[in-house]
Amino acid sequence: MVALREIYSDIQAAGGSLVAISPQLQSYSQELAKERRLPFEVLSDAGNTVAATFGIAISLPESIRRVYADAFKIDLPTYNGDDSWSLPMPARFIVDQHGVVQAADVNLDHKVRPEPASVLDVLKNL
Repeated sequence: MVALREIYSDIQAAGGSLVAISPQLQSYSQELAKERRLPFEVLSDAGNTVAATFGIAISLPESIRRVYADAFKIDLPTYNGDDSWSLPMPARFIVDQHGVVQAADVNLDHKVRPEPASVLDVLKNL
């Protein structure tokens, strides 16, 4: 999200708008947006409903749940407001003015993210 913050004005100049969607409760999403100085809205996807609709919600196995709780000290059920232990795969969708997805990038590996410039390339070609 920070990388997108850096190109936010370019996205707007290209006629685009940007919204992030997080599985966290709205209060945590707002806190995240403030901490990272995000100029765009971060919406809450309670229960990963949108992520499931897009086919990108995954349920964390017990071994990973323990890592989140013990090593990372992240209480996912508290942050997300449910005990499903599900998260969305990192994804980026570019949707045109008619609601049609023009580009999608989804990767199970949270460390692999598309270059922000690729967003601008797609926007400029819409």
